[in-house]
Amino acid sequence: MPQASQSPPPPGPPPLRPFGLVLRHDGTWRHEGVPFLNAKLREVFDRSVRFLPEEGKYVIQIGKFRGEIELEEAGFFVREFDADSGEIRLSDGTAERLDVASLSPSPCDGALLCRVKRDLIPAGLPARFSHAAQAALMNAVEDEEDPPVLRVAGTRQPLPDL
Repeated sequence: MPQASQSPPPPGPPPLRPFGLVLRHDGTWRHEGVPFLNAKLREVFDRSVRFLPEEGKYVIQIGKFRGEIELEEAGFFVREFDADSGEIRLSDGTAERLDVASLSPSPCDGALLCRVKRDLIPAGLPARFSHAAQAALMNAVEDEEDPPVLRVAGTRQPLPDL
């Protein structure tokens, strides 16, 4: 009996699917529920997060390996805020100017979020402030005025209602 012919697999990498890797709202990594304890490994994963706008998915990309990740809140984290330049440094090693109007509280615990990577999608992607970055930002707030303003890059910008 002749075998049915099989169509060749589609070109390109296999479709992305979650494989148990979770980036939690507090910036910690877990794989199948087990936390990453090695600081260097966490840093490699932080710097390897990518967003694929065509697929609307976050992945880890290390060399040729690429795997979909699940997020509790944000794929990127603000590690530093420089009030003099208005720049934020993100967990993936990139830097960009803070969009003050995009600041909002996290529904998880009230930590600050902002929108970043507008070159990938116009609405931007959420980035969560680390404790240190949020403290640096709060040090630049002038709250004598109503509403408070943020002193950033030599300007005074109104803060959104937080």
